[in-house]
Parts: sequence; structure tokens; C-alpha cells
Amino acid sequence: MTPALIVALPFLGAMLPGLMVRTSRNAAAMACGVFTALALLGLILNAPAVLAGEIVTTRIPWMSQVGLDADFMLDGLGLLFGILILGIGLLIILYARFYLSQADAAGPFFTYLMLFQGAMTGIVLSDNILMLLVFWELTSLSSFLLIGFWKHLPEGRQGARMALNVTAMGGLAMIAGCLMLGQVAGSYRLSDIIAQREAIQSSALYLPALLLILLGAFTKSAQFPFHFWLPRAMAAPTPVSAYLHSATMVKAGIFLMARLWPVLAGTPEWFGIVATVGLATMLIGGAIALFQDDLKGLLAYSTVSHLGLITMLLGFGTGAAATAAMFHIIAHASFKAALFMGAGIIDHAAHTRSIRRLGGLRTLMPLSFGLVLIASLSMAGIPPFNGFLSKEMMLEQAAGAAGLFGWVATLASVFSVAYSLRLIVHVFLGPVREDYPTAPHDPGAGLWLGPALLVAVVIVSGLFPNATLGWIVTAAASSVTGQALHPHFALWHGVNPALLMSALAITGGAALLALWQPADRLRQSLPRIDAKAIFDAVVGGAERVAGAFTDGFSNGSMSRALAAQLLVALACGFGAWQSGLAGPASRPMLPVTPVALVGWVMMLVGIGTLVTLHRRRILALVLMGIVGLTVSVTFVYFSAPDLALTQISVEVVTVIILLLALNFLPKRTVLDTSNLKRGGDAFVAALAGLGVGGLAFAILRRDFAFPSISGYMVENSHKLGGGDNVVNVILVDFRGYDTYGEITVLGIAALTIFALTETMLGGRGARRLQGWVRDMRRAGDRHPLMLGVATRVLLPLSLVVGLYIFLRGHNAPGGGFIAGLIVSVALVMHYMASGFAWAMQRQSIPYHALIALGVLAAGVTGAGAWFAGQPFLTSAFGYVHLPGIEPIELATAMGFDTGVFLCVVGAVMLALNSFARIARQAGRDHAAPDATGTAPTQATQP
Repeated sequence: MTPALIVALPFLGAMLPGLMVRTSRNAAAMACGVFTALALLGLILNAPAVLAGEIVTTRIPWMSQVGLDADFMLDGLGLLFGILILGIGLLIILYARFYLSQADAAGPFFTYLMLFQGAMTGIVLSDNILMLLVFWELTSLSSFLLIGFWKHLPEGRQGARMALNVTAMGGLAMIAGCLMLGQVAGSYRLSDIIAQREAIQSSALYLPALLLILLGAFTKSAQFPFHFWLPRAMAAPTPVSAYLHSATMVKAGIFLMARLWPVLAGTPEWFGIVATVGLATMLIGGAIALFQDDLKGLLAYSTVSHLGLITMLLGFGTGAAATAAMFHIIAHASFKAALFMGAGIIDHAAHTRSIRRLGGLRTLMPLSFGLVLIASLSMAGIPPFNGFLSKEMMLEQAAGAAGLFGWVATLASVFSVAYSLRLIVHVFLGPVREDYPTAPHDPGAGLWLGPALLVAVVIVSGLFPNATLGWIVTAAASSVTGQALHPHFALWHGVNPALLMSALAITGGAALLALWQPADRLRQSLPRIDAKAIFDAVVGGAERVAGAFTDGFSNGSMSRALAAQLLVALACGFGAWQSGLAGPASRPMLPVTPVALVGWVMMLVGIGTLVTLHRRRILALVLMGIVGLTVSVTFVYFSAPDLALTQISVEVVTVIILLLALNFLPKRTVLDTSNLKRGGDAFVAALAGLGVGGLAFAILRRDFAFPSISGYMVENSHKLGGGDNVVNVILVDFRGYDTYGEITVLGIAALTIFALTETMLGGRGARRLQGWVRDMRRAGDRHPLMLGVATRVLLPLSLVVGLYIFLRGHNAPGGGFIAGLIVSVALVMHYMASGFAWAMQRQSIPYHALIALGVLAAGVTGAGAWFAGQPFLTSAFGYVHLPGIEPIELATAMGFDTGVFLCVVGAVMLALNSFARIARQAGRDHAAPDATGTAPTQATQP
């Protein structure tokens, strides 16, 4: 199974829960479990090759021009994290099935969970740093949905927003740092970047890239001073906490530091920043965890502390420290996921997570006590569990580091022992209480089976570390360092500094727990720094500054916003032109013919009149049409028939649609601006016009060093696209993806118009609409007989002309867009002449479906190229030879053009439909048309 398929499987699994949950919750969970198990099986099948030193890769070209390809690789590091993500994910799915109540929406929950699982798998298997960034942001979005899953809880919504804000901020910084690495390495492929250690560390961009990447890693892995978001995320359901905040999401930053270890580690900057931040996080997180009252709060801060431990080890920059870090990643994931699930079991049984309200659960919940006891002892570093081995290796590396690392790491271990023992003593030991919210009891197998399997890993990997974890830790550490490592793990290494430091930590932790109450009173008497309050203050201040800035530049005035945009664009353009390499003019001016001069003067007169009289709306619309038709004549003059046809069609449709829209507006625009404001607007407009005109004039007068793409289009239009009409071939073949996006936007615009009319058809909007049209004079004959007869005669002719324009578009002026406009004009005139109600009775077309069908037709035509092994929207063509007639061309581009045609017709007619609905709501269509097709005097169909 390829790495790409392993990454794709969780995303495929995310499609099923919403459907399967209609059958049962078991079916939804089973669907997720099957896809997760298949992905895990794919990892296991590739494990022998990875352990033999191979790197399993998948290369899928995507956007190679910008360096973004779907490249994936599976090495020792990816194998370790992949097994954690998918293995623990499988247990979380089982646990969540029995944890969620009937009131919780299981379908969305499992969908979000699988999306997150796929994003995390994508991060650890990516071999393209840009692809890794895509998956990185997907984890932020999917974790936001999971943390805020209980939307009815204010703390859940706030925790989700805080997590998204902090991690997204770091993600933006990380994007810049990764782009710098790719720039220095000359490639965005991770395997290429990792091989450029000397070039990257000697580059001037090394330090900025290091700081930016570490900012992304520290925010994701809750390192000081960004540790505060993780405890606030504990408002999420416990399966989310167990998955995201012990085994997966918070370890994404750890993974990133490990993945880039070969090129970033080994410098004083790396050691000074990473090791110091990790040590500080380890100490601060442990100290705060000891005094938490909430079970999940204690586990959250302990997670922060242990993430700091791993970060510190990676910061040391040695092979032994990297090995210890890999071992502790597995140990921490096993005991911490089990502890989070145990906390969920206690909350599920006792209906409280407050440690002060618990105690004495040992006899009431013996099975849960055994599971939490073993996991807590492992977290404390007590032998013979796996946490003891990783703690010993950590203390050994800290003792050998310069400065006070050994002493501070020992002090942090004291806190680790203390809060681990508190979890046992204050929750399970002591007398049974009588004031539990509900009677505690052990759960069914659905809740305890997952943590039991993890506890089994804690025990077995502690007793037999080489046989159980040695292979995967060795492979991962070798991948991190780029060296062949051969570590040996054992519970007993003799009496050494690490053992003495461990004994000191255990003794100190037990003593600190015995003095917990006076220590807690002392803590409460001391001033405390509330990271959440600081965060809220920073966010609030940023909002106020942004609000003041925005209000100063944008007070709801469209003219002010446009003026600001234009001035900035002009300033940027002027600066670019001044600093550019444009040489002197090299092309002579074309002669100005009298015809061109007359047309230019007419256009200036029309534009000037339009600007002067624009408040008279009907006249302004007429002048706009005149200017547009003059532009069409200009296209004809410069031998651009396709553009001329398009411009004429657009002008006709635009004038008609706007004329219908003006039917619901006052005849004149109210003058509500001062002379000074109008003068400023005129200045900005003139400046923008002169700037754009000057730029066009300068470009047309100069030759360029690089060849124009127009030559390529002309030469290859027939050879590659099968058409002689270069413009149409560009639209449906060379730049078909642009056109596909444009018709999609056109359809969205039409649907938006339709949706906006919905708001105008009810409540206050409808009453205002009736007020606008109440005093308008109604014509005596809304649907003249001569106009109705003429449009009915012309409609079939127009349809034939549209079909002709459509079919000839690939080799002569025309195509789907122009044909769609021609047919739209004919239909609009038909509907206007006889009334919308009359026309709809005789020809009912679902315009929404027409737009959807158009986009679908274009998409299916483009996707058909994949079956021929060609990129999306690659056209194919051929010729049919029939006796007696010239060869007939058949091209797949016709299917794409059909989609364009349908979208244009659907969008125009849906807009017309919207205006008709507004007219009826406004009370202007009370009478139905008679049999002759004409309407009574008071009928007001547009």
C-alpha cells in the first residue's frame, strides 16, 4: 500500500459517518474503524522495508510550477508517528462510540475525527514541505471543530477559538520559515531540503527561518509561553482530549522539529532556543499541574510538561537525546491517552472531574483504579514501566548538558512524581464519600478496553523494551539524525547520576505530595499570572486597534473604500514602474484615421455625459449602452470579431437586466455629498484613468525581451486544440481552467441574486419594496400585442442563430458564451413581451438545475481527460469524413462549451426570475394573462 493511499484512507472514511449514522451509531463507528484499520495495515505492510533502511515514496505531480507536488514518504520517523496516530485513533473510535451520549451528534463527531486523523497522517508522511503546510492547517481547522464540538458550552467555544488563534498564528509564521528553507535548498521536497544541511546553516536566512519554524512548532505543541491554550481545550469531549492532546495534535510540533532536525539542529541557536524553552515548559507545566483541581486540567498541564521534556531532548542535538525523545514519545502517548480515557470514565461514572469531590474510588471502581494506577506510575517514572526508562534516559542527557539543565530537569521530575501520585492518592485512596454526584462504578468493556490495551503497552514495553519498542525507536531515531543508531534499552544500568537524580525526584515528589495542602495555601497567597487574561487582553487590544483602523478607512462608504484601493494600487504601480527596467519606446505610433478619431471623440462625449448626468438613472443606463456599443465597434476596427460579438451581447443583456432592476428604484439618485467630496472623487478617478491609460500606452509602445504567449497560441491553436478560432481555443482548452472557474463564479452570482431576493420578499424588506413602487405610474398596456407577436416569431430564429454561433465557435467567431448570451436575449425579450407568468406556464425551466448542469458538464468533460492519462481539461479532437461534404470536426471542447452555454443561460434567466418574483411581491402582478397572451391593464409582469 502506497503512502498516498494510506493518507487518503482516513479522508475517504470521513465521508461515511454522516450516512452510516442514519443506520446506527455502531455502523458509523464501524465505518471509521475499518478505514483506520486499513490505513494502519498499510503501515504495517511497509514496516519491513522501512526497518531494512528503505524509504517508501509516492510521487504525484500536482502544481509543479510552484513546487507543490503530492509527494509522500514513509521512513522510520513517519512509521512511528503513523502507528501512534492510527493505532490510538482506532482505540479512540471504540472509546468514543460508548462515551458519547444519545444527545451528541455522532455523525459530525466521527467525520471531524477522521478529517483530523487524515490531516495528521498527511503531516507525518509528507515529502513536500508545502504539502505538509496544507495538512498542518487542516489539523488546525479540524481540531477547532472537535474542541468546540459541544457548541452549547461557552468554555468549549472559547477553547476552540483560542486554540485556533494561537496555532494559526504560529502556522502563518511557519509558512514563511518553510518557504525560506525551500528557497535556500532550491526545492520544496523535504528529502531534498534535509540533504542541504551545510547550505541552509551557512545561509543568512537560517536564523529567520529557524525562529519562524520554531514559532509554529512551539504554538502547536503548547510550549512556553504558548502553553495556555492546551488546558482551555479540555472543554472538548474526553475522546478528543485523549486523541488530540496526548498522542497526535500536540505532537505535530514535536514531529516538525524531529523532521527538520538534520538541517536545523547542531547550532548554538538551536540548542539555546529549543533546549531552554523545553526545559522551562517542563518545569512550569509540572508546577501548575500539581495544583489543578480538574482531572483533565491536571492531565493537560502534565502534557505540557512532558512535551517540554521531549522538546528539551531534541534541543540537545545529540543522537542519544534524539533516541530518548523517540522513546518518550511512545511512552507518553501510551500512558497519557490511557489516563485521559480514565478521566473520562471517572467523569462518566461520578459526573464530576473535580478532585476535591472525589476520593475513595478504589473500592467502588477497582478496574479503573488498576488502569489509572499503572498509567500514573509510568507517568511518574516508577519502574518497571516504560515511563521509567524514558525518564532515566532524559535525566542522563540533562546531566551531561551544560549549565543547570540537570538540576532543573530533576526539579521538574519532582513535580511530575508529585502530580502523578496525587492522581492516585486524592482520587482513589481514602475513605468512600457519601456526596458523589452519582454513585461511581466501573464501566462496560466499550470504555475500559481501549485504556486497558494502552496500559498493557506500558507494562510490556517497560519489561521488554528491546523486543517491543527497540525496533521502532531505533528506526525513528536513525531517521531523525540521519545516522545508523543502535541503542540498547534496559531497566537497570547500575548506579549512575541518572539513577540518583531519579531517586531524588521520587523522594522529593512523595514529600511534596505530603505537604500538598500547605503548599497549595502558599500558592493561593502568592500573586498569579493568568495567561488566559493576558491572551484576552492582547486579543481585545488587537481588535480595538483593528476596529479603529478599519473605522477610520471604511465607514460603510463604498466610494471611500474604492478610493483607498485605487490610491494604494496606483502608488504600488508607480513605484514598480519607477524601479522597473522598462526601456524607451521602441514601437512607432499607428496613424490616427478619421474614423478612429470620430469614434474616440464620441466615446469621450458619452463618458463625459454619463459622469455628469449619472444621477438620472435611465439616461445613465442608455449612455452606458452607447459607450459599450462604441467599444464593440472598436473591437471590430482592431479585427477582434469574437470580442465584438461578446461585447455586444453583454451590453444588450446588461442593459435589459439593469433596466428591469431600475424599475424598483427611484428615477434619480439623491445628491448627498458635498462639492469637496465630489472633487476628491473626481481627482482619484482621473488619476486612476490616467494611470491605467498611461500604463497601456507605455506597454503598447515597447517590445519585451521575452517572447509573447500570443505567438504560441496562434501557432498551436489548430495543432493542439483542433480549432482555428484562437480566442475560443484559449477559453476552452489552453486556459480552460480559468473559464471553468469563471462560469462557477457566474453561477454563484446568480444564486446569490436569487438568495438576496428571498430577504426582500418578506418582512420589512417587502413593505419597503411596496412603498417604492406605490406611486409609480403604470402604463396602459404592459404587454403590447405587436411586441408579443414579434418575439414569438423571432424566438425560434434566435435559437437557431444561437445554435449556429455555438457550433461554429471552435473555428470561427462564436462559442458557448456568445451563444448563451444570444439565447438569453431572445428569452428575456420573450418573457418581457408576454409576461413572466405567461411564459412560465408554457415553458418551465429549473434555472438552478441549469446552472448546476452547466458546471457539471464542464467538469465531467475536463475529468474525461484523466481516462486518457492527460491532465484535467485536456481536449481531444478528430475529424469525420462523410461523402460529398467537407470533413466535420468533433472535439471534446464542445462538451465544455455546452457547460458554458448552460451556465450563461441559467444565470441570466435566474436573475430575471428574481426580478419577476420581486415584482409580484410588490403587488404589481395581481391579474393573470388572458388567453391571447396579453395581460390586463394592472398586470405588471416585467
